[in-house]
Amino acid sequence: MEYNEIGIAALQNGEYEKAVESFMQGVEKEPENAVGYINLGNVFASLGDAERAEPFFQKAITLDSEAGTAFYGLANLYYNKDRFEEAAKLYEKAVRQGVEEADAYFMLGKSLERSGKEKLALPYLQRATELAPDDLEIRLSYGIVLANLELFKEAGNEFRFIIEQDEASADAHYNLGFLYAVSTEQKQDALTHLEKAFTIDPEHVQARYIYDMIKLGEEGK
Repeated sequence: MEYNEIGIAALQNGEYEKAVESFMQGVEKEPENAVGYINLGNVFASLGDAERAEPFFQKAITLDSEAGTAFYGLANLYYNKDRFEEAAKLYEKAVRQGVEEADAYFMLGKSLERSGKEKLALPYLQRATELAPDDLEIRLSYGIVLANLELFKEAGNEFRFIIEQDEASADAHYNLGFLYAVSTEQKQDALTHLEKAFTIDPEHVQARYIYDMIKLGEEGK
């Protein structure tokens, strides 16, 4: 069995030291093969050691400019450091090099969103929902961006879909309630969903605040 294969097996078994040792041997045996460096980067990233992971991903990219998983791994490190613009560029390169899973599009969309580029984020989040239609985290993020871009009908559809799948999603209830509050005159529907949000999650302060504001407004009429 090759060193990289041994390392992957060890990683799957939670034997991180053995995985690192095997991947290091793989790199020593094939120093021009990007795969070993990517594997080392992934191990250290999974251990939360971004400082050690980063140079391995960078080395992989210098060896193979088409190594999509190296771009993706490095992008994750930058995203976790709030370096969203840099992360977005790397996620885009990862997608271009064939990393076309839903998570890649989702993280590209999130990076653009966090960079204040919601219009650019939208098509990537939409693509992520197409690839993983049952992923409620992706659907929620997509719905929030739709709402922020005032595409209220489409946003509402996303939040209602999430609630149909998970009645206990406080965030979906909050966002749907907020949507009703700002985009329609359906104040009772807004109150219903906002109340569900802070009932499910008592720490959802914003849901309770908006609920109270609507109630005060109704009482003042």
